[in-house]
Amino acid sequence: MLRIQILLFTFFLCTCVLAQSPMAETLKNNLAYVCPPCNSVCDELKFGEAGKCPHCSMTLVHQDSLEPQPEAPTTIAFYLQSGVEVLDFAGPLEVLTYAGFKVFTVSKSLDPIISQGVLKVLPDYSLEDAPEADIIAVFGGNGFNTSQDTAVTNWIRHQENTQLHFSVCTGALILAEAGILDGKTATTFHNTLDYLEESYPKIKVLRDVRYVDNGNVISTAGISAGIDGALHLVAKLKGYNAARATAYNMEYDNWQPADGLLLSSDDPYRQIPAEAVLSEYVGIYEHWNLPELQIRYNARDRGLEAIFRELRFPLYFEAKDVFKDVGGDTVTFERSADGRVIGYRRSYEPDRLMKRL
Repeated sequence: MLRIQILLFTFFLCTCVLAQSPMAETLKNNLAYVCPPCNSVCDELKFGEAGKCPHCSMTLVHQDSLEPQPEAPTTIAFYLQSGVEVLDFAGPLEVLTYAGFKVFTVSKSLDPIISQGVLKVLPDYSLEDAPEADIIAVFGGNGFNTSQDTAVTNWIRHQENTQLHFSVCTGALILAEAGILDGKTATTFHNTLDYLEESYPKIKVLRDVRYVDNGNVISTAGISAGIDGALHLVAKLKGYNAARATAYNMEYDNWQPADGLLLSSDDPYRQIPAEAVLSEYVGIYEHWNLPELQIRYNARDRGLEAIFRELRFPLYFEAKDVFKDVGGDTVTFERSADGRVIGYRRSYEPDRLMKRL
């Protein structure tokens, strides 16, 4: 009996040593093939070579192929017609490409188009070879003639995988003719509001609004309003902080969150902290490189910003007492025992408290 106990102890000891050895690490790395998830016991097994799973007969795959893949960017097709207004599409193009969307241009053919008689644009695709996109965007400038082109409206109507439509200025006429705006609320260029209302009685037309969000259709007023609508689209799909960062980097000081009509339930501005909450952080603080740093509330974009050297730098709210700066570093505010904000720390220098003065 004693001999059996000694043998078992020796086996256990050798197993533990082997598990800590370089050989064990090599063996572990060599077991690189796994069974695709099948909700069976073999989901936890690893194998040294490709082949069939002996338990469920599924083809083994390399474990690296099961690692989470980066999410593909949202694709947006910009349909551009000859005569399209430059700012109608160039403003949203600036917004959406900066925010990380994959934008490509489509026109009726691959021939160059002329925007406002001065800018030559070479489209990426024609109607014949354009890939499907998550979002289709249309713009004003020759919008009426384009809306009467059945090749264009049929192309829009037959895009099966499109999740959202976006129009700027008289681009709303194109969506209206394609039937996309039927039963919805929309706006357009101020000179076209009456025509849209009279010609398409199924559409509720609104005046004096920068954009209207129906959920899966966003229409904007004329020209510069396309920038506001595009920033709203960023907020809708990527969050308020992403939209605010985009507006800041574009130096677009006209943007105001929710400066449009939202008819959908997915309101990206609902979670913005109230001014009373953010005012707790307002004040003068120490700075590692300057005599002091001012943090103030910006009522226009409803967020905090740091001011130094006469420049403003947004602080993006993440959670209570936690913000991100424009460089992506975390700024954490610290409170006293009675709950007062007494300073902040930066993620790359967490041991140093910048005190509130």
